[in-house]
Amino acid sequence: MSEQHHQVLIIGAGAAGITVAASLMRHSDGKSFDIAVVDPSENHYYQPAFTLVGGGCYSLENTRRSTSSLIPKGVKWIKQAATNVDADNNVVEIDNGDKITYDYLVVCPGLVLDWDAIEGLKETIGKNGVCTNYSPDYVEYTWECVQALKAGDNAFFTQAPLPFKCPGAPQKIAYLAADYLRGKGILDKCDVHFTNPGPGMFGVPYFAKALSKVADGYGIHKDLLHKLIKVDGEAKKATFEVVDGDNKGEIKELEFNMIHVTPHQKTPAFLHGSAVSNDAGYVEVNQHSMQHVKYANVFGLGDACTTPNSKTAAAVRKQAPEVVKNIKNLMDGKPMSEGYNGYGSCPLTTARGKVMMAEFIYGGKVTPTLPWVAKPNEESSLMWHTKTIGLPILYWDFMLKGYEKFLEPQLDFDTGE
Repeated sequence: MSEQHHQVLIIGAGAAGITVAASLMRHSDGKSFDIAVVDPSENHYYQPAFTLVGGGCYSLENTRRSTSSLIPKGVKWIKQAATNVDADNNVVEIDNGDKITYDYLVVCPGLVLDWDAIEGLKETIGKNGVCTNYSPDYVEYTWECVQALKAGDNAFFTQAPLPFKCPGAPQKIAYLAADYLRGKGILDKCDVHFTNPGPGMFGVPYFAKALSKVADGYGIHKDLLHKLIKVDGEAKKATFEVVDGDNKGEIKELEFNMIHVTPHQKTPAFLHGSAVSNDAGYVEVNQHSMQHVKYANVFGLGDACTTPNSKTAAAVRKQAPEVVKNIKNLMDGKPMSEGYNGYGSCPLTTARGKVMMAEFIYGGKVTPTLPWVAKPNEESSLMWHTKTIGLPILYWDFMLKGYEKFLEPQLDFDTGE
């Protein structure tokens, strides 16, 4: 066991960790920042494209790059997993037994998939028509399942209880699959269901109404307030519980030929019971400054923190500069900035070649960046090209390189509603 010290220690080499590290290096102002990133993962994935892979529109290989190729020059990569955060003593323990001390800590490990939360899922995922776009191990199987559908088949697309990554993704794959079936001329001969334990199609009513119309256009059954609780792959049966309303508590066992499952998600084990986390294991931060509510030298961002925003890479793009600014403010004895407004973006793929670009901030206020290109709640072919070409370039070549200046969303946009 050995000990080492770093000025800034970042837990997680996902979108959040790499972006913060790169941005800090760009803000070094000639100083020599001592930054280390703790993460055992060999590969880094552009997860927003997983839906496109599952819908047969994108290559899995194009979503993957080695972590080593993304670690900014001058930043140390500690290829281990964090096992404990002792914020009272500025210590992080890692799985080889080493202890790392720090001056400033950034906690952004992301979420992990909880395969055990749905009975039978772990045993049948990746076979028997049971698929998911939430793991690179199974996302290509989704496209196999979609292509295998034939007239008379039942296809289910399930959503998990919040919080989970990219809350628009579960219905995006439903639309891509339905679009494919329509192209084959068999959509009206198939039974397609979108099941959601929530009461609506989307958390922002402006987009929920538009998405409801998209689903109706495909003839997709909208099974709201339905939570998947069990999958029997061999028997091709899925069990749902009605979670609210007049039929609350009702259990339904339905047959499927294909079921796309959104697995439940949780924070990594080291955050559960940690002093930096709430009871659910999420890092407790001020929702505007991203600073920890108790430990001034600890910051959190991304999917594993408590900010009540949509858990997307777009949110990280806006959170990371605030974290970097406030680490520098702390170093310089300046007050915290509280500039993060909850921005998130969900490019909602509604068909091959069509995207509805949902952008919003805290309170569900709609804040589009390019409203003159397309009305936010309308499907757009230009936004499809933004989703499939523009955003990956923005991610790999700008965001992960620490660049912060992008087009700004319109905070004063009037939806007319």
